[in-house]
Amino acid sequence: MNGSLKIFSGRSHRTLAQKISRILDAPLGKSHVTKFSNENLMVQIDENVRGADVFVVQTSAPPVNEGLVELLITIDALRHASAERITAVMPYFPYVRSDKKDKPRISITARLIADLLQTAGADRVLTMDLHAPQIQGFFRIPVDHLQAIPIITDYLQRRDLSNHVLVAGDASEAKDVGRYANRLRLPMAIIDKRRYDDTEQAKAAHLIGDVRGKHAIIVDDEVATGGTLMEAAAFLKDQGAESVIAAFTHAVLSGSAVERVQSSVIEQLVFTDTIPLQEKSSPKFEVISVAEIFAKAIRRIHKGDSLSELFR
Repeated sequence: MNGSLKIFSGRSHRTLAQKISRILDAPLGKSHVTKFSNENLMVQIDENVRGADVFVVQTSAPPVNEGLVELLITIDALRHASAERITAVMPYFPYVRSDKKDKPRISITARLIADLLQTAGADRVLTMDLHAPQIQGFFRIPVDHLQAIPIITDYLQRRDLSNHVLVAGDASEAKDVGRYANRLRLPMAIIDKRRYDDTEQAKAAHLIGDVRGKHAIIVDDEVATGGTLMEAAAFLKDQGAESVIAAFTHAVLSGSAVERVQSSVIEQLVFTDTIPLQEKSSPKFEVISVAEIFAKAIRRIHKGDSLSELFR
């Protein structure tokens, strides 16, 4: 790319954007957002971006809808300011769980978000650990899909893993947990969940594998309210696990999730900073930054290099 590299940040996670910009030795671009009394937003770019290769960092965090609209307006403003290429850097993709029509008369909202980003003027998207990887197929522009597996496994390898087992919360997650198992060379177990009535909540029924006397590590892409995670942890303890920790990419931690984690049998919750913690905190939290892997990806995209090395 011939244009200069510029990093801009939305308001959703400026701390992460600042970390990325420091690694790249590229100061954050100047812009500001005005929110009017009617709750309309205006984004103004306060520096020249003509011909530039621009990356806009905006994750999905409360208020989710306002953050999304801010991103769309920012992309449109950059397009009208004659930026050469615009990449939406979205560490946690909004509406990522709305990837299919599993109920009558509903929207496949993740597809709608893809359409909106393209309409606003995004040339490509850089994101991490989509709940449903097929969301990449909703786009007709390039989507670079990073994985947190390398940085989470690097962290886990700091401990003695000789008596550990990786656990998938249900059968649908077994393939993803298998990637962790291959890197860490650990055995796997899978919680078999069943629905016994018309309620949406599935219950742990059986365990495929052995956790008795072992230290269990539950792995998933995100934790939201924490209800499913707490149930899985208690189930593993009932099955004889010596201890339980959990590792996730996206810490949504909505509702009373922090209190649930704090009072649960889980000894540690390891996750990345794709979403800002804001006021949420617990002694059990261990946060790993994704700034370096995003910075490396941005540098490679800017130079036209392959991203495949980031997955090794």
